[in-house]
Amino acid sequence: MDTSLPTVSPHVTAFFDDATNTVSYVVQDPDGSACAIIDSVLDFDHAAGRTDTSSADRIIAHVTAHNLQTQWILESHVHADHLSAAPYLQEKLGGKIGIGAQITTVQDTFGKVFNEGTEFQRDGSQFDALFRDADSFHIGQMRADVMHTPGHTPACLTYVIGDAAFVGDTLFMPDFGTARCDFPGGSAHDLYKSIQRILSLPDQTRIFVGHDYKAPGRSEFAWETTVGAQKAANVHVGGGAGEEDFVTLRETRDASLPMPKLIVPSLQINMRAGHMPEADDSGTVMLKLPINKL
Repeated sequence: MDTSLPTVSPHVTAFFDDATNTVSYVVQDPDGSACAIIDSVLDFDHAAGRTDTSSADRIIAHVTAHNLQTQWILESHVHADHLSAAPYLQEKLGGKIGIGAQITTVQDTFGKVFNEGTEFQRDGSQFDALFRDADSFHIGQMRADVMHTPGHTPACLTYVIGDAAFVGDTLFMPDFGTARCDFPGGSAHDLYKSIQRILSLPDQTRIFVGHDYKAPGRSEFAWETTVGAQKAANVHVGGGAGEEDFVTLRETRDASLPMPKLIVPSLQINMRAGHMPEADDSGTVMLKLPINKL
């Protein structure tokens, strides 16, 4: 992938979800009406087992108000902390749902965890497009390049669109650091290597993160930074931190973290491209709760 700074600068609109600290993005071709939606959220009341589309409806309202044409609904990875609204957005706005080709590894791993049986297809066919490293596609006339950036999960992607990189959970804001690597298939060594690839982009490249948790001392949520700022100040990898030091720090920190509150419903639904499991004979959708598996 060409690492010289592109001249295209997409219009980026962020949507912050307070319940899950997730940032979703609408990325628009600056020379047209085509757009992509990245890492959408389906609201979920875990205690009541109820879904709601308020967060996705905010995105729909924006797309509709600006007469945008949705070409892509993109996932940076199979999220463990929120449900994807991709099928709902596709129904309302159109577009193709895309994710990394290593989704098949994730589906195989969690298909076993949730004892899904042979009726659950583990070939990624629930998605419209499976992207591999160095693939490219277009949003209108604007080219998007795919970087496979595993570590947090095996299927994590970074979408480099013009002068903007959408890194999912790989990197957070510089004062918060990097993603955890202790889920099945995660690797702190892989994450370090993936981050170095992202940091090889031009310093002026805008980085848009998938979550923000307001690091101590910061009063406002934030989600946009740059490659240069990450290289200089990221508390986990900035200043030229070496791989072994990073791995030690990351693995020690991960051992102290609780599981995300929505990991059980999120994984079951997101590995299906945001679709719910098949309803039972009464028309009721049920989720599974594996004991001592995660």
